[in-house]
Amino acid sequence: MTRQIIVGNWKMNGTSRDSQALVEALLAGLPASLPDIVTCPPFTQLALLADKLKVSPIALGAQDCHKATSGAHTGDISPAMLTDLGVSYVILGHSERRQEHGELDETVREKAVAAAKAGLTPIVCIGETEDQRESGEHFDTLGWQIKGSLPDNFSGILAYEPIWAIGTGRAATEDEIAETMKFLREELVRQFGEAGKTLRILYGGSVNAKNAASILSLTDVAGALVGGASLNAEAFLSIIGAASAA
Repeated sequence: MTRQIIVGNWKMNGTSRDSQALVEALLAGLPASLPDIVTCPPFTQLALLADKLKVSPIALGAQDCHKATSGAHTGDISPAMLTDLGVSYVILGHSERRQEHGELDETVREKAVAAAKAGLTPIVCIGETEDQRESGEHFDTLGWQIKGSLPDNFSGILAYEPIWAIGTGRAATEDEIAETMKFLREELVRQFGEAGKTLRILYGGSVNAKNAASILSLTDVAGALVGGASLNAEAFLSIIGAASAA
């Protein structure tokens, strides 16, 4: 059975004081049996938290990176800069990046290549809008996102986040998740062959302490990409506990 992974995406939240307090609360409350755990604070907190997490069971992740190793890219950060700070994972292609910054599948793909080359594990996000699901276009959309966003020989993590469930408090139903995970696994195998059978798929979109156990028990759900609930130590620890029991 694939070891589950719980990834906390803090998004644009976290002062130095708040970030330290949250990480300290997480470390103090970790259960004895653990899944893989990744916390992804904003760039401003990476250096501060890298030292605290260095010898802990919690890995450090970032929320984005550029495709280039260096250069004239004001406001961006390269994969090499992340690994230099002790970062191991990076979220790429989140719907908020796609919508607010106009990132295309090709952009995400190029970033995934650069991240892997630098030694980072890319967590590539895909997801459909409410209109695409209601019109029956969701599987076509997800299939094209996989094809466009994942590079050849991809060995990272795929995160499925229905856009209509992100930050809304409305998670997809178990049947919707199960049906979509089955499709994603079949699509990964179709596009990547044998390698597609073992790639980890996360679910994200209003995952919380109440629904985590049922979601994580579904076939092909190898973990969760957690947004708002990752900012609350008690809630995030509950999700970690649910993954340990799954």
